[in-house]
Amino acid sequence: MSVLDGLQLNPAIDWPALAAEFAARGRIRIHGFLADPVPALLHAELRRREDWRQLVNSGDKLFELDRATRAAMSAEQTQALEAAVQAGARSGFQYRYETLRLTDGDGGGSPGDPDLSAFTRWMSGGAARDRLRQLTGVEAIDFADGQATAYAPGDFLTGHTDEVPGKHRHAAYVFGLTPQWRTEWGGLLLFHEERGAVSGMSPGFNTLDVFAVPQLHSVSRVAPEAAYRRYAITGWLRSRPPRA
Repeated sequence: MSVLDGLQLNPAIDWPALAAEFAARGRIRIHGFLADPVPALLHAELRRREDWRQLVNSGDKLFELDRATRAAMSAEQTQALEAAVQAGARSGFQYRYETLRLTDGDGGGSPGDPDLSAFTRWMSGGAARDRLRQLTGVEAIDFADGQATAYAPGDFLTGHTDEVPGKHRHAAYVFGLTPQWRTEWGGLLLFHEERGAVSGMSPGFNTLDVFAVPQLHSVSRVAPEAAYRRYAITGWLRSRPPRA
């Protein structure tokens, strides 16, 4: 039996009110997105898993390191990797975090985790998709893609807009699965506004952040004193490419 059996929306959510706020601001946080007990079970499953793969980019190149590989690295190798990540973050697009990939909700894309992919499939049909269309005002949304993410101390994601030609992304989402967190620990979802202004959200639990694409945003570095990883499922609400 999967921990994602019985996925259900929280029936108490006021979708018309949220849709009005989204229309005005282009982003929203939904508290209590799923009905119990799935959020707690899913968080426990993510903490239990040992097959996470760390993603690190160097420009357009992507590198994946499992936990065993990182544990076997020498101190010199670890320091060299950290130096490269820091250098990349000074002036370009840089990230480092762990992932468990999920299958696209329409069955396309690369194969993902067979159990956790139930989440993207569920987001891509039925009441969940209907409500996401209502929330964003975009009837063209066909499916959700996604990945489970874990940000450990030192992990981050620099500013970007999520706009990629050919991906047909209408909105991004972050399903928070972090039950205990202090804002001082970082890992904040930050939106970069005009004249240096910044607004954002601390990691949450059973929260769904949805924001229109494109918007410049980042995830701030998780502090070394953070007692836990920042867990979430993240992805985009997309439409299929038009037929030729």
